[in-house]
Amino acid sequence: MSTTAAKALGHVYPLGTRVNERGHLEVGGCDVVELAERFGTPAYIYAEDDIRARTRAYLDAFEARTRNFEVIYGSKALPVSAAYRLMSEEGLSLDVASGGELYLALGVGADPRRIFMHGNNKTEQELRLAFDAGIGYLVLDSLKEIELADALLDDFEN
Repeated sequence: MSTTAAKALGHVYPLGTRVNERGHLEVGGCDVVELAERFGTPAYIYAEDDIRARTRAYLDAFEARTRNFEVIYGSKALPVSAAYRLMSEEGLSLDVASGGELYLALGVGADPRRIFMHGNNKTEQELRLAFDAGIGYLVLDSLKEIELADALLDDFEN
């Protein structure tokens, strides 16, 4: 890719993206040709600095308008430990949709009070994990889930 092409499309690349001295695209300080050779393609490349800058931009935009807001990372976008950790460090709450996602979020030290558990057909085990962890928000999607959660809360409180 030419330097001109990289500059023309700069708005779609992460911060700090450049064409290096070998004419290769570099994202987050990594030569993407080398990454492709090492890990194969297709491959997803995430630039931590860019993600952090974008989370701060969201927070700053809301904070400029109100103090009453919460930015929540929808973990369905990238349900991996590194993303949970990064979003938590940047002050975002987390939306998880399963026990597995909740387990990952808790495993990186995310504040359980800032976790929203959302997802249909939650199992008894998932609800128990949520209650045991003390998550802040639980979205119940059916009368059956409400009844199950109510019964588990009775057990939990006793």
